[in-house]
Amino acid sequence: MPSKAPTPSARRYPTPVTASEPHWVITLRCADRPGIVHAVSGAIVAAGGNITESMQYYSSDTETFFMRIQVALTVRADLEAELESVRDLLDAQIEVDEVGRPMRTLILVSKAGHVLNDLLFAHRSGSLGVDVRLILGNHDELAPLAAFYGVPFEHHEVTAATKHLLEQRIREACEQYDIELVVLARYMQILSPELCAYLAGRAINIHHSFLPGFKGANPYRQAHARGVKLIGATAHFVTTELDEGPIIEQNVTRVSHSRSVPELVELGQDIESRTLVSAVKLFAQHRVLIDGSRTIIFD
Repeated sequence: MPSKAPTPSARRYPTPVTASEPHWVITLRCADRPGIVHAVSGAIVAAGGNITESMQYYSSDTETFFMRIQVALTVRADLEAELESVRDLLDAQIEVDEVGRPMRTLILVSKAGHVLNDLLFAHRSGSLGVDVRLILGNHDELAPLAAFYGVPFEHHEVTAATKHLLEQRIREACEQYDIELVVLARYMQILSPELCAYLAGRAINIHHSFLPGFKGANPYRQAHARGVKLIGATAHFVTTELDEGPIIEQNVTRVSHSRSVPELVELGQDIESRTLVSAVKLFAQHRVLIDGSRTIIFD
């Protein structure tokens, strides 16, 4: 005799999703194997959640599987509990955060204000996705700009004898404000290997990009002298290898022989600002996952 089908009241269905229901973002990375998507989606359903966005990628270079999922769900604790078994099963790195929560951020600057201005404008408008707790500068030129936007600013003069003191203050600020992201907004100091290691995976830098690459002073003047046809900017993670960290965002624009050096500088500054703002937004939305010496961008 066939078994009796369960009555509707005996079945478990997720609670219908409403527009005002909280959303959570899940990021996962683990060694590739069968059943990863099934395990994660099963945990979400078991918690009563509804997937509203899902992206995944398998890296054949590192044999690593990456996922980013957004979930509508009222109770975060239920999701965390269900994902714990998935974390153990897959030996996976899994993080859960609230979608849209501003990320606690520290900004480092020197004298150039174009990048800082664009970051703070986006911050004030609420489109950057971060909460700038403090700006640290090795010069005081940008203190008025920080004051205009209502962000605390500290000036610490840097010499060969005092550089370690500012790096110590950076560490203290990270602990004091529980910093999740450090942005080097045209900060013209090389970080020590020890500080790079401390900030690994949470510090983003911006620099100009040319072909060929011009080092030293006045790169735009060098580019003009060589008749460069493309100028650009690269936002990347900070590592002990100067300007060699995993790339997050890049932009480029064509220029001609008719452009003067000041015009090249103006174009370059605009690209630098747009590129860094874009990289910070991607990071704040948990769309950047590091895969060895490169990044996976779920945009």
